[in-house]
Amino acid sequence: MPEFCPTILIPTFNTGPILVETVRAAVASGFPVRVVVDGSTDGSDACLIEFEGRPDFKVHRLETNQGKGAAILHGLRAALSDGFTHALAMDADGQHPADRIADYFQLGQQHPEATIFGSPVFDSCAPAVRVGGRKISNFWANLETLGWGIDDSLFGMRLYPISPLIEVLDSTCFARRFDFDPEVAVRLSWKGVPIINMPTAVRYPSAEEGGISQFRYLRDNILLTWMHMRLLTGFFLRAPWLAFRGDNPLLHLSPSAR
Repeated sequence: MPEFCPTILIPTFNTGPILVETVRAAVASGFPVRVVVDGSTDGSDACLIEFEGRPDFKVHRLETNQGKGAAILHGLRAALSDGFTHALAMDADGQHPADRIADYFQLGQQHPEATIFGSPVFDSCAPAVRVGGRKISNFWANLETLGWGIDDSLFGMRLYPISPLIEVLDSTCFARRFDFDPEVAVRLSWKGVPIINMPTAVRYPSAEEGGISQFRYLRDNILLTWMHMRLLTGFFLRAPWLAFRGDNPLLHLSPSAR
């Protein structure tokens, strides 16, 4: 198996017309693209017919909505069986910049053992509640990993080595919905997978631009609170080992934003 053979993985659920823009930009990068339609009911996935038939493009469809983590896990298993070693997760809602895909893959090729975590660079249009609220989750994630180096626990643009991520997801019945990004960040850190933070501009498209958010403030914050309560239990069980294992060996690598 090659050491580094990447694909782009885009889960989508009722993303609306912006889905085709996201996929078109990803396809234009020249790298293989996979889209996992997570039980969408708005007909947005009909636009994907534009890309079907391309040798570097695949669509996987789940009959019912199972959550972001479950959709990504489905895509990971399929990608692994097709010989891919790494997957760059991108949201379908236009938040993540396709012009950074090559940068993620370049760094991933240099460090195939690592996960490349996007570290969001917000502009003035970013909702204050989203910018400020994530600081709480980031605090707990870094406590639960004893400072393994997670700049942002919620940002979804990440390049994962596929096999370790599947192992992490197979080890828990959680991390299948909005809790996916922060929970796998902590669990990959517990496994000792190195993390490199990649500063990445994040965009929040307006409603006029077709922006649609699946984030629900009360529901998802309750989910995150419950998740961190669970992870704290796991942290206390692992704390002696985490304290003596040393630092993230790639923590000093933090590429500049472009």
